[in-house]
Amino acid sequence: MKIVKKYHLDFFIPLLIIMFISFFNMYNARLINDSYTHHLIKQIFWYVLGFISLFIISKINISQIMKHSFFIYLINVLLLILVLLFGHEVNNARAWFKIGPIAFQPSELMKLSLALFLVNMLGNANIKSKKDELKLILKVSLFTLIPAILVFLEPDTGAIIFFMLIAGALLLALPISKWWFLPILLILTIGIGTFTFLYLNNQDLLIHLIGTSFFYRVERILTFTNQNSYQLENALIVMGSSHLLGTGFNKTSLYIPEAPTDFIFAYNIGNFGLLSGFVVLLCYYFMDLALIKWLLKTRGKKIKLFLISFISIFFFQQLINIGMNLGLLPIIGIPLPFLSYGGSTIICYFLFLGLILKLERYGSFT
Repeated sequence: MKIVKKYHLDFFIPLLIIMFISFFNMYNARLINDSYTHHLIKQIFWYVLGFISLFIISKINISQIMKHSFFIYLINVLLLILVLLFGHEVNNARAWFKIGPIAFQPSELMKLSLALFLVNMLGNANIKSKKDELKLILKVSLFTLIPAILVFLEPDTGAIIFFMLIAGALLLALPISKWWFLPILLILTIGIGTFTFLYLNNQDLLIHLIGTSFFYRVERILTFTNQNSYQLENALIVMGSSHLLGTGFNKTSLYIPEAPTDFIFAYNIGNFGLLSGFVVLLCYYFMDLALIKWLLKTRGKKIKLFLISFISIFFFQQLINIGMNLGLLPIIGIPLPFLSYGGSTIICYFLFLGLILKLERYGSFT
């Protein structure tokens, strides 16, 4: 593929290594739960579809994509509304469209849609005064809040964090006064403080306000240090007893719930040992480094903003998932990029990469 030039091997070689490690883990996953029997076939399918998406993006006029970014955003908002009405429910969350064996999560695609739209809006903004800065911040907040509220209703805690992260990273990258972030932090502090007060003193009112399902999801986050957590205990035991090479193919150790998704890092170490865990970390290190190099060498304003949006969620997802697996951070249902099972995330990130490579190739959004 012409768009993947030689100097992109620093990203794509680690990605391919992650891909094959993912396949090996999906092959073993069939041993721990019958519902994982076809995960390997599906994961291969998602990767093939991902590379096809990368190729298709390379053939699309980038200026047309940006020109219609608001329309793309609106379509995705509509999908978030429809999934609340007709979506498939998994673990008390109505967040998926399911057609036969294929499930699709529109909140994953919203990461890309939101980033495209905000980057186009911020890249075109003509900031001349404090009033212009305030208007821009309010616009970004509004367009981020709309999908966040819809995802809150599913509920999907992780997606909300990603939307906020994209918006925050883009605003921080703009040449605007950073004093605007003080009232934002104040509002967040008041909100968190109010939630904490109600959680400690009036849980009935809090459940009435946010709903039972979301309350218990948040409660699980707040009590993540509880060592009675079945998932976390088993994950730590598996990693602690895996030795250098793990159990290997066609074998499995202790059962870990959500092993192919949220706890893939621990499950991989259990399967193929501490050495495989080190290889995974090394691959992510080189991928992150490659993205930072791309960011530093690019000059276009919109290209830089788009890279910032991708790097922020890509790095954050690694940090949170690995932290979850090690018991250092809350368990909030965030998969590990490219390693965890899941088509929506894989396709979304391949689309991100396709746009990044195309933008770099043409040098601008014009």
